[in-house]
Amino acid sequence: MSALRVGLSVRRLLPLNYANAQQLTKRTFYLYSPEPFHPIHGREPVWKSAEEAVTVVESKQRVYVQGGAASPLKLIQSLADFGMKNKLRDIEVIHAPTQLDCVFSDPKYEGIFRTNSFYISDPKVRQAVHEGRGDFVPIFLSEIPLLFRRGLFNLDVALISLSPPDKHGFCSLGTNVDCTRSAVQNAKYIIGLVNENMPRTFGDGIIHSSHVDVMVKNDELLPEFTGMKLTPEIHEIARLIADDLVQDGATIQTGIGSLPNAVFDKLSHHKNLGIHTEMFSDGVIDLVEKGAITNAQKTIQTGKIVSAFALGTKRLYDFLDDNSFVALCDCSFTNNISLICQNPRVTAINTCLEIDLTGQVCADSIGSMIYTGFGGQVDFIRGAALSLDGEGVPVVACPSTAVTGDNITSRIVPSLKPGAGVVTTRAHVHYIVTEYGICNLFGKNLRQRAYELIKLAHPNYREGLEKAAFERLKCMPSP
Repeated sequence: MSALRVGLSVRRLLPLNYANAQQLTKRTFYLYSPEPFHPIHGREPVWKSAEEAVTVVESKQRVYVQGGAASPLKLIQSLADFGMKNKLRDIEVIHAPTQLDCVFSDPKYEGIFRTNSFYISDPKVRQAVHEGRGDFVPIFLSEIPLLFRRGLFNLDVALISLSPPDKHGFCSLGTNVDCTRSAVQNAKYIIGLVNENMPRTFGDGIIHSSHVDVMVKNDELLPEFTGMKLTPEIHEIARLIADDLVQDGATIQTGIGSLPNAVFDKLSHHKNLGIHTEMFSDGVIDLVEKGAITNAQKTIQTGKIVSAFALGTKRLYDFLDDNSFVALCDCSFTNNISLICQNPRVTAINTCLEIDLTGQVCADSIGSMIYTGFGGQVDFIRGAALSLDGEGVPVVACPSTAVTGDNITSRIVPSLKPGAGVVTTRAHVHYIVTEYGICNLFGKNLRQRAYELIKLAHPNYREGLEKAAFERLKCMPSP
């Protein structure tokens, strides 16, 4: 019997039984992760080196790898080396959101590993998918846990990072709870990289060490994300959002990148802001220290910053450590529309790659090339739009132009590029923001939408967009 089978026979981690959940309560969204990570009497993990731990992996297995700042880099490299040395074949590597450095996508591992990503942030993964060496799953972040809990993605091994066990044996999943909790609940064999540098976070990420099969000690520094350059256009977009769209007492969601931090930088004079998001970075810390973020008016987890994961610098990781002000939760909770909409003045701030004149938003691809993924954009756009207080603000923001090498192109276009995907549909879209202003497309017809979007385009492209709109709509754009 393999070590993996032995681990499975000892540990009792079962997928969610929806029928039983329905019998227990009608509020099923509170049962998104029913398996408690309580101590298992008489069971302890085995401590091994990273090289020894990964030898459990066999050809044709499916391996989950935690992402972001919690990427277990030592285990990842050890598995890559083990697969190459032992000529393993056809191992499917499931990627969590925001994988920062994926060695498995290197061409030299073709045939040994094949990545399957829910969201792409690593250029190597992007290139592998583009060249047919890797795969991409279009999916809302809120629904990734369902793949594991419903048995659609059965996981053989999970590679995760953990904070050191406390005196009671409990560890934390650290910076990335997201879909990792559901993956761990449903994996047959769990290998945990125990890292002194991993912050101990609260929320859904607490797991008792008796649920882990093998632990590996390695105190590596966490990957850091410093953000991208803040251009004058980004600063102006952030100012418009902060001044005109974010109210005192708002509950804010942002994505990753330079724009969210720029928006946070301009909110220091706001009061009683709350955070309920899928991820956050360093930008929230200053607002907490200035008293702008209190979470006091939130309905869901009042008094706490709620997120699925966090990615930033060491300053952020120090802020997270042992901080009861922050709850990192399963993404089927953080991104649940029926929960998001209960918070006050939900303000969802997301970005995109391209918008057509009818309001279709492309955020995951450049033409037919998959660039990122769905993430939580639609989850929060809908949550804000359906806010129970009627004061939600769903925002999609981007600079009016994109720069690729020496080429400058308009992000507002007559039609999306051939092969481009629609993430936020023209029925979902509300506020659009560029450095040239703000428009609200909700309730507007196609010629009104074209009129509003052309005003937000770079002046160099407005005449061409107006002509294209006339050709498409057979009438002039009009307010």
